[in-house]
Amino acid sequence: MQEITQNIFIEDEFVGVTLGVIVTPRGLIHIDAPPSPEDVRAWRASLMNLGGGMDRVLVNIDAHPDRTLGARSMDCTVIAHEKTAQTFRTRPSTFKAQGEETGADWEVIPGLGSVRWAAPDISFEDQMTLHWNSSPVILEHHAGPSNGSIWVHLPEEKVLFVGDTVLKNQPPFLAGSNLKAWLESLNLLLKPEYKGYTFISSRGGIVNSAVIKTQYDLLKHIHDKLNKSTSKKPNPVVVEKMVTSLLGSFKAPAARQKQFAQRLRYGLTHYNSRQPNVSGNSTED
Repeated sequence: MQEITQNIFIEDEFVGVTLGVIVTPRGLIHIDAPPSPEDVRAWRASLMNLGGGMDRVLVNIDAHPDRTLGARSMDCTVIAHEKTAQTFRTRPSTFKAQGEETGADWEVIPGLGSVRWAAPDISFEDQMTLHWNSSPVILEHHAGPSNGSIWVHLPEEKVLFVGDTVLKNQPPFLAGSNLKAWLESLNLLLKPEYKGYTFISSRGGIVNSAVIKTQYDLLKHIHDKLNKSTSKKPNPVVVEKMVTSLLGSFKAPAARQKQFAQRLRYGLTHYNSRQPNVSGNSTED
């Protein structure tokens, strides 16, 4: 576990997601959960010596299974954006580890079986503030990776958890994204008002402005390529060429090349196929 600043910690040893926790006199504010039940137990055990009050709450950055499969095992109140809550309302109550390969990290975890989702107990539209300490914890809606994506903002500590808005050295999940909104969110992070901030990616931990700019350039390239297509069913040959080209942007170990290629393949195919036009607003998966 890494201490970002006093009472703010992250953990990136678990598969699928960089976790966060904020220790307050009232209790612990968790940011996302590991997808594996075994990892949830290990994570909860590691939190026992952090102190803080008795209350606990879990903030889900968005609805992606990598960060929400373990929410029920965290055994606390879950907070998310209203569009994330809407996504859960359309899902079956039980998750089954089968179906299309999307290139997500939960797909490489053996023995997941069936898992009951924990739909959000509390949702919000634009912004929500937790007053669990003398300094506020602000949950802000910033669409992009999904229409229900949020950031966890600690303005006094200058710490910002940005979820999948920025990914370090791995391809983005495109299938449920809104690329236009995503680029706007990245552009916001590069503005002077965030100078001196520590940015936490949910897939890679601490990232700096150079990583954010690299993410912006990559998504702008993808957006422009997709925007030239008028077909709702992209040519598989064209998709494969894009996948091969984009994979060169990531210094991924050989063991992850196949997974990353499938993530891009699935995302590029489904992003185009589900949209009236690829430059418009997305719909949630």
